[in-house]
Amino acid sequence: MNRNVFVAGVGMIPFKKPGTSEPYDVMGATAVRDALADAGVSYADVQQAFAGYVYGDSTCGQKALYHVGMTGIPVINVNNNCATGSSALFLARQAVASGAVECALAVGFEFMGPGALKSVWTDRPSALERALDMTDQLVGRPEGLSNAIRQFAGAGQAHMKKYGTKLETFAKIRAKASQHAARNPLAVFRNVVSTEDVLAAPMLWEGVLTRLMACPPTCGAAAAIIVSEEFARKHGLRTDVTIAGQALTTDLPSTYDSRDMIRVVGFDMTRTAAKSAYEQAGIGPEDIDVIELHDCFAQNELLTYEGLGLCAEGEGAKIVSDDDNTYGGKWVVNPSGGLLSKGHPLGATGLAQCFELTQQLRGKAEARQVEGARVALAHNVGLGGACVVTVYKAVR
Repeated sequence: MNRNVFVAGVGMIPFKKPGTSEPYDVMGATAVRDALADAGVSYADVQQAFAGYVYGDSTCGQKALYHVGMTGIPVINVNNNCATGSSALFLARQAVASGAVECALAVGFEFMGPGALKSVWTDRPSALERALDMTDQLVGRPEGLSNAIRQFAGAGQAHMKKYGTKLETFAKIRAKASQHAARNPLAVFRNVVSTEDVLAAPMLWEGVLTRLMACPPTCGAAAAIIVSEEFARKHGLRTDVTIAGQALTTDLPSTYDSRDMIRVVGFDMTRTAAKSAYEQAGIGPEDIDVIELHDCFAQNELLTYEGLGLCAEGEGAKIVSDDDNTYGGKWVVNPSGGLLSKGHPLGATGLAQCFELTQQLRGKAEARQVEGARVALAHNVGLGGACVVTVYKAVR
């Protein structure tokens, strides 16, 4: 797979709180129409479509796309937990890069309910059974904590114990997210909070996690049109953003054999996917200008700095203290506000990252623009597990 692949168009709708959004099919169709318009193509030009969502029946992708058109093309429904949106994008890019098609669509959407994530299916083994068993062994079951909190905040607690990381460091990450989201009209939360505000929020796990350190359940949708260079030239489409490297990984033996909560929540998946994406793109972490990463909890953002190789293991707190994760620093991380402030509609998140980074590399991110952005990275992880790391480059 050595064909150049381009992001010809992107679309995204404003993310909203549960109970305030349109139905999933309307959200998905709207994002697709916006991506088609942005690309300057019609739905009839799309040869394959990949629809990502976590909470929904088996052919929700068709339900959403039939609002846009019924052309008989393959529609593949994708569910890879929180990495679903990027998994749909991975398949669309793979279809174009391999020569199977010239134009593919990836769309992600989610219609979420309020409150903590929970399984719909309770009469069969959980897909997260092994991860939850290890979490029970390493963290236990503190009263009143959801599984997601036990896993991701438990990983943060492990980092605190191993490296002396302070709760204030995670609070500063959350405050930074709010400052970025204040510039993003599509974010669900645009109010700015300070580090002190985050620390003063209700404590969900004493000494480990406050309420503001967790991302909110969110409804939303985003989409991307992926094309070959030949198709773009033939139809006069833009070729200013290319996917230069991309990898999808799943759990490794070390995820559980290491008996380390940091590994349980995807550290080694991240490290492996990043290494592959960097090699494909011919870059290193030092070449990246802007990053959208999976900050489902403030703790996971810091862990991801280390997984992506922005610093050595145990040194993530220095990135925060030196302000190397925001404007004026080495990298601008989550200029959109990230999952913490932009929101996290599971199936849409990876494609929302694509939307943000495409706008950044085009120089069209308005108040969020990272000056001179030429190389961008997206990181999207789901327990169970899957991790997608994508490197985008500006072509000028």
